[in-house]
Amino acid sequence: MRLEVSCLDRIGLAKDILEVLETYGINLIAIDASNKGFLYLQFAEIGFETLSELMPLIRKVESVHDVRTVSFMPSEQERYALKTLLKTLPDSVFSINSKGRIRIVNESALLTLNMQEHEVIDESLNHWVQGFNFSRWLTEAPVLAQATRVQIGSNEYLAEMLPIYLPDENNASILAGAVVSLKSPARVGKQFNALQNQTTGFDNVLAVSDKMKDVLKQAKRMAQLDAPLLITGETGTGKELMAKASHDASMRREHPFIPINCAALPDSVAEEELFGFVANGQVIKRGLFEEAKGGTVFLDEIAEMSKAAQVKLLRLLQDGTFRRIGGDEEVRADVRIICSTQKNLAELCQSGEFREDLYYRIHVLSYHMPSLRERKVDVIPLTEMFLEHYSQQLSSPLRRISASCRDYLFTYAWPGNVRQLKNAIFRAVSMWDGSAELTVEQLKLPSYAEGFGYFDEEFEGSLDQAMKEYEASLLRRLYPAYPSTRQLAKKLGVSHTAIANKLRDYKITKKR
Repeated sequence: MRLEVSCLDRIGLAKDILEVLETYGINLIAIDASNKGFLYLQFAEIGFETLSELMPLIRKVESVHDVRTVSFMPSEQERYALKTLLKTLPDSVFSINSKGRIRIVNESALLTLNMQEHEVIDESLNHWVQGFNFSRWLTEAPVLAQATRVQIGSNEYLAEMLPIYLPDENNASILAGAVVSLKSPARVGKQFNALQNQTTGFDNVLAVSDKMKDVLKQAKRMAQLDAPLLITGETGTGKELMAKASHDASMRREHPFIPINCAALPDSVAEEELFGFVANGQVIKRGLFEEAKGGTVFLDEIAEMSKAAQVKLLRLLQDGTFRRIGGDEEVRADVRIICSTQKNLAELCQSGEFREDLYYRIHVLSYHMPSLRERKVDVIPLTEMFLEHYSQQLSSPLRRISASCRDYLFTYAWPGNVRQLKNAIFRAVSMWDGSAELTVEQLKLPSYAEGFGYFDEEFEGSLDQAMKEYEASLLRRLYPAYPSTRQLAKKLGVSHTAIANKLRDYKITKKR
């Protein structure tokens, strides 16, 4: 039970109120005094009848204006606000007393130490943090804020120490302790880059494996060239990330980077979107190649581009000009073109699905993005990077990766590559259940076997049952389109008698 008493400030007011509580045998748990004319009282829950008698008596106390029940005390709000703030901070934070002993610790710090709260409270911070003597620092006169490099085990951190001073009765400062914040080198680097706005180009691309390092080396050299670039690779390998990095590392970085998904452009509007539109001699719409003047156009999934758009793109690559739809004027395009595809363009050229002459025009410079299966050394570093990123973004404590989860991440086939890994980590962080470790169950990855595809791990039953279920599902989907046993039998290459029997067995009938 909590009461808010609005009142005038006078000596003996609290004593008078306590005497009223004493008559009802109420023990005070906490009291907050505010210089804004409020007094807050906390005590054990009491019945409605007792409360109804108590509140009028408190109102009769001299200097009391009113009394009402409240949900929380100001000190409680401050305490829980501080607790929430500490909980959501990604950095490890310790509050120590004037002897260097831990008084408050946040969840990120406990994860860093791999300890429980009761194991660290009242213990010296120097038991775990080496490289700086906290107790000696707190004996200096005066104690000044500092920042230095420290170690926890084999890991290095930047420690920022801020002394806590409280005013005494004479308004002089009394040292009460300090707040210590630990930042990892990676976090310090990210904060510096964000401040300086320098995280561009290939700084965002993680490469630990030799295969990815080789690709990065090629990509950096090709970024300086102004010729067309083709990036190939499976879905989710990071082709657009590399295209953007190439633009940021080029001489065109001050100009626009415009990504275009060719698969999302309907044939009817593809030319208009890319090259613009003219009606009655007036430019109705400027195309994306004009919008990107001086910059880079990234054509994602170039294999999906319409045949008509392929012809116009070929001309643009040949002489650097194009014509808007409905216009006669030659427009010069000052852009670099980067393309990507997950398909084999050489095979598409042989089948006539992609222009062979265009293929040679876009295939001046090229490199292949390896799948995550081919760069498994990168899986755990990528996981840690995504964990840190989304933990900061979603204000969630940074978690460790459990040993079983590490093994699973390393052996999983990753058909969706880096995109699938990134999405799995985002889902796990956003649905955080308070656990200290990232587990296999939290990833919720579908079962997958390389060469066989996705499968149902929970399946129970025999092969015959599975075949019957598939057969029934197929017949239910096809029967509306082939609404007679003869038509359906012809479609599936069996006798109409067999089809009739199966429809009867599976209780599949025409909808009335």
